[in-house]
Amino acid sequence: MTFETPTEPGTARRTRRARSANSLTRSSGLGLGIALTWFSLLVLIPLALIVIQSIDGGWETFRLTLTNPQTVSALRLTVEQSLIVTLINVVMGTLIAWVLVRDDFPGKQLLEVVIDIPFALPTIVAGLVLLSLYGPTSPLGINVANTERSVFLALLFVTLPFIARTVQPVLLELDRDVEEAAASLGASRFVTLRRIILPALAPAIAAGAALSFARGISEYGSLVLLSGNLPNKTEVASVRILTYIENGNEAAAASVAVLLLLVALLAITILQIITSRVARRG
Repeated sequence: MTFETPTEPGTARRTRRARSANSLTRSSGLGLGIALTWFSLLVLIPLALIVIQSIDGGWETFRLTLTNPQTVSALRLTVEQSLIVTLINVVMGTLIAWVLVRDDFPGKQLLEVVIDIPFALPTIVAGLVLLSLYGPTSPLGINVANTERSVFLALLFVTLPFIARTVQPVLLELDRDVEEAAASLGASRFVTLRRIILPALAPAIAAGAALSFARGISEYGSLVLLSGNLPNKTEVASVRILTYIENGNEAAAASVAVLLLLVALLAITILQIITSRVARRG
């Protein structure tokens, strides 16, 4: 004779809850399917086609493209300037967000509007604005046209809002009672910033930095007028890709695009690792 071991009510409830958490309802499955299909059509399939197109040219075409001195110079300039701009944006964007959230001053609402101008302007218009202010006819007497500084300036302009706008909502939701409690327990402002505020802001800063870097390495319109697209001097990767396409060498253009994609994915991964460590230490 065998006896069945009675199941505890709590265990049964936990089992049912685990099953329901891991199973999709019909409506949830439909929504997930539509979302994945839409994402595939817009992102995954085009990315896969770019990779396939770069492979179609053969390994030799890929190697020759990425060892071409002009292409190497364009990639170096693009990644280098994007990294510098992103690091500056991490500091200045966080500071701008802090001022907009924690301080009240005359003209605050105007600043809220002005900071979004790089989002609203078409990139070619941004290039024209920068050229008129920092070009040969600059009213300030500052001419950076056709120099590496023009690339830096253009990228700094178009990526300005990313970190400020990703950090600002998190700061608005941050509970200031926690900061006051830390201060009442004797924590200095620096300790409060390092152990409470920065860990809470780290995911938002990382997201903004990823967006800033990705925008930087892919920027084209704002650079065309100001940088002059001089080979081995001010030519960036996006302009190099367009040059390959105009010359009918689509495999080479796809090779450069794939490398930029890998660089962007690497940067996003590194930022995620840094963010998780900062949040864990906090």
